[in-house]
Amino acid sequence: MVLTGRTARRDAGVAPAPDSGQGPDRLTLRPVGISPRLLAPNEHLAGTTGVGQLLERLAELRATTETLTEQHPTVTFRPLPQALRRWEAAGLDTGPFRYGLAILRPQYAALGLSRTMPLDRVLLGAQSSMEGAFGGFHYPNQGYRHLQMRALITTYGPMSAGLPERPELAALDLLRAYAHDCLHYGSYRSYRLRGDEVIRTQYGLNFRRHDGRTYSAPDLAGSPTTRNLGIVMEGASDHEARTIARAAARQFGIAEPTDPVHRYAFRDITGRLTVEDTDDLARAEVRATVAPSEAAEAFLKSMGGFEQAIDARYERFLAEVGRDEAEDLHVTVLTSMITGVLTPLCEWLRRRRGARAFEGLFLSPAYFGPVRPA
Repeated sequence: MVLTGRTARRDAGVAPAPDSGQGPDRLTLRPVGISPRLLAPNEHLAGTTGVGQLLERLAELRATTETLTEQHPTVTFRPLPQALRRWEAAGLDTGPFRYGLAILRPQYAALGLSRTMPLDRVLLGAQSSMEGAFGGFHYPNQGYRHLQMRALITTYGPMSAGLPERPELAALDLLRAYAHDCLHYGSYRSYRLRGDEVIRTQYGLNFRRHDGRTYSAPDLAGSPTTRNLGIVMEGASDHEARTIARAAARQFGIAEPTDPVHRYAFRDITGRLTVEDTDDLARAEVRATVAPSEAAEAFLKSMGGFEQAIDARYERFLAEVGRDEAEDLHVTVLTSMITGVLTPLCEWLRRRRGARAFEGLFLSPAYFGPVRPA
């Protein structure tokens, strides 16, 4: 998806590449006997020609991590299971993360995600040689990479030692990031080849026409709410992930820290940032006062930007459209994202807002306009 004001961390939801001009009723295939290491549970192949070549190209992309880790030359990445074993060998408690896994799996299954992202498809940045490096959910250029079917996540906090300075917060932050990226992994995708390039023809609720036009337009700058399907999907993923992290924090009795940086992070991870917090995070003088390094200051800036551009807009959308049924709307959004079937969401909106409510909320006037010249 395309996010107006998108922060550096997340491009997991970049909008589908332009399709071949077919609509959402185009044929998609799920080849029988394909290894789950090659296609995620709700990934499909569009069309009937070139399927073998498309599978070969995906296999190439998903067999290597070099193109991902080389973007972070100062960071040492490890497969998540290995990183968790190192934490536990050092006497650090990974309980909040493992508890979160236990509750998210049945929750996601109920939404239509039959298989969650394998932990060894997650690379955890454990250590950095860059002075003052500060990891976590808002670290630059990380998140889920659908072509490689892998997630990059960095350990929350200072990254010089190779082990988290605040293990309880690091475990919660890791849970939030994994739960978030797991929904990207599990969302509906349809792929086809265009030449040698693998492109998405549908991602969750979102479509693009062959000339690149998106179904919904970007939100206006400064908008407190959203009518952009990309932001709706990103916000829904984070709403669910933060809910799971909040449950883990409650289960393990993790209290809000007093240190400003960790306090902001705890509130962000558990979905409790206030308007006053984001106002503070937008002010350079405040960030410079509380942050231990320039990288930590940048982390706080991204945190505030993500809250304003994504999470706060999505919460306002739920309140405006869902009203006293906001949580039911949220679940319906997630279900349609994962299955790729928009009927439940369209019907939910139609019953409450009238005929063609989905189009009225999200359709850009330019989407069905004249085809633009090449």
